[in-house]
Amino acid sequence: MGKYWKVITCIALVVFTTMLVIGCGSNTAKNASTEGKKSEKVNLTLWHYYDGALQQKTMEELAQKFNASQDKITVKMEYAPRAELLKQLTIGLVADKLPDIVILDNPDTPSFAAMGILADVTDKVNAPEIKKDAYYPGPLKSNLYNNKYYGVPLGSNDIALYYNEDMFKAAGITAPPQTWDELQVAAKKLSKDGVYGFAMCDLKNEEGTFQFLPWLISSGGNYDKLDSAESIKAFQFLTTLVNDGSLSKESINWTQADVEKQFATGKAAMMINGPWNVAPVKADAPNLKFSVVKIPKDKVWASCLGGENFSIIKGHHEAEAWEFVKFALSEGNLSAMLDLMGYIPSRKDLAESNQKLKNDPIMSVFVDEMQYAMPRGPHAKWPEYSEAIYTALQESLTSQKTPEQAARDAQVKAEKILKGN
Repeated sequence: MGKYWKVITCIALVVFTTMLVIGCGSNTAKNASTEGKKSEKVNLTLWHYYDGALQQKTMEELAQKFNASQDKITVKMEYAPRAELLKQLTIGLVADKLPDIVILDNPDTPSFAAMGILADVTDKVNAPEIKKDAYYPGPLKSNLYNNKYYGVPLGSNDIALYYNEDMFKAAGITAPPQTWDELQVAAKKLSKDGVYGFAMCDLKNEEGTFQFLPWLISSGGNYDKLDSAESIKAFQFLTTLVNDGSLSKESINWTQADVEKQFATGKAAMMINGPWNVAPVKADAPNLKFSVVKIPKDKVWASCLGGENFSIIKGHHEAEAWEFVKFALSEGNLSAMLDLMGYIPSRKDLAESNQKLKNDPIMSVFVDEMQYAMPRGPHAKWPEYSEAIYTALQESLTSQKTPEQAARDAQVKAEKILKGN
């Protein structure tokens, strides 16, 4: 048994007796009940972790709309913070107390598929009505485990480069950087008088990995070949920005929300961030003139995929649960829901035909970036890979190790993960 599974098993056994937060609310009746009682109304439970008031209201309204649309299935929404939801899913596997449908952060889908919790929906995803080929490759790929689909994208986002137009003008920079070399030159030129030319989140957790992956992908590196020359180049590039004073050493302690504050208060001239921080920048700095462009590239354009997937719990009213998922994914329901929840549609045709996104000079960049947004992994042991990556990044940025040594040590960890140790 690998370390990963040992940890999961221990968590399940220790916390098993305390599981009450959302698990008890789940309808645990299984398919067998529907086979013999098809005339009875089926009650489904959906777990999600949306903590925003508008997001929760949107989910409730979706359930109400579905429930009113037919008389055979009732869906009930249940909320729990993400960490609690993931713990309860793990515990529920042991206790047989699971929902029927769950909304997961995209890198979590393969992990729970590997545990045997999620239903294989490959045939359903391949059905013409789902229009699989209309999806961006990243969101769809995030549902794959062993070449089978264990979910379908709900909505997506990504990250791009924000820049302060007035600071660029004052520094005599006439165009935003498009390459790593241009970014390095511009960041150095903008770094003075307490202002850093560039800011990003290099936190020692998944958030740090999320922000680092575009650099790794752009250089030609990969999460399972961290000691390649291409991967080392990504660690080296960001370390150089710290060493020449263009990126604050404090970035290892900054969340993406902290980075937004640095940018909005004029302490950073450029930042990497997502569309969820457009509104905060405008609120914090109403007079700030800023724009957004794709993340400068080395070899290829790259971004990292954010967003959630629908998954169905294996053996739990799978047919009825799919009816709800299809209802949510129908174009009329999906577009309205995603707009309210601040997502970019995971389907390219819906994203590019959305006039609100198309006419917004900032959001249109995030839509364009979606074609390059890759999922984290996907891999059943992504949390372990992520730990190896963000640890190496911090070791390199703080000069605890050279970029080469940090990358090589991370690869040793990656190889152990592959072997199940």
